[in-house]
Amino acid sequence: MKLVVSPCNTTGPFFPREFSDGNEDLTRRDGARARGEHIILAGRVLELGAKPTWNMVLEVWQADTNGIFRHPLDPRFAEVDPGFWGWGRARTDPDGWYRFRTVLPGGDQRIPHINCAVLGIGLTRRLVTTIFFTDAPDPVFDCVPGPELRQRLIARRDPSLNADGAAGYRFDVILRGEGETPFFVD
Repeated sequence: MKLVVSPCNTTGPFFPREFSDGNEDLTRRDGARARGEHIILAGRVLELGAKPTWNMVLEVWQADTNGIFRHPLDPRFAEVDPGFWGWGRARTDPDGWYRFRTVLPGGDQRIPHINCAVLGIGLTRRLVTTIFFTDAPDPVFDCVPGPELRQRLIARRDPSLNADGAAGYRFDVILRGEGETPFFVD
């Protein structure tokens, strides 16, 4: 007897091929433009053996250039940048590439960082990581054991990704295998 995998036996969620326009651009909201240093954050999502993953979904959420989250529980929520979304979603193309336009996050409590969740077919749960822009001391960054693992969480400047006056940063997500991205328990 041959067993065939059916939708009830595979792991979802199952994502549409396209999202609404603009989810990957966090810098324009209600006709306003975000303040701060605009950046391009892009990279590839790769499987074991550097195999690109297609149609994976990345969700990012972050503070604005002043370190304020667009969330009512942020004590400074009333001061949030009106032109900044604070949340975005992109999917990978057939070569595993994703791309966001955002701002370099600010803050005085934590070093600049962007929170990131990865979802897709074949994952049993969403994977959560944090993208840092420096290796300065930080309570979350410092809890990752060893400098080699911490270096895997840093987005690197990549001039080939520069666009429209925005500096490019590359951050590849390695789902498993050599160079695997450290993920946090959600």
